[in-house]
Amino acid sequence: MTDRQSTLEEDRPLMPALVRGWQCRCPSCGAGPMLRGYLTVRESCPVCGEDLHHHRADDGPAYLTILIVGHIMAPLILWGFVEYRPDPMVLATIFTIGTVALSLFLLPRLKGAMVALQWAKRMHGFGHAA
Repeated sequence: MTDRQSTLEEDRPLMPALVRGWQCRCPSCGAGPMLRGYLTVRESCPVCGEDLHHHRADDGPAYLTILIVGHIMAPLILWGFVEYRPDPMVLATIFTIGTVALSLFLLPRLKGAMVALQWAKRMHGFGHAA
């Protein structure tokens, strides 16, 4: 059996890891918190000891957040303007608050999911034995 085949056979389950990452939990055990603070990934899981410092999330969660928020808010702004014709300051205020709130909600969850994806696919050092 080649090294590539053994790596493919040992793949970690992706969907449970992504769900745990979305919940900002350890992708391995699902019990320990992945984040320390708002966006800082812990060095390791306090429950199972899984090393989490290998992650390379970088700007990916921010780009995904911008993409998702933009695709949700742009049609809503158009619909709200066409349907109700509010004062421009009212429209700007409502959608500014909505955009900021949705961004703050999504950003840590998308970071957790991205770290979990890297863990499940054994990327960036997650596949090496301790």
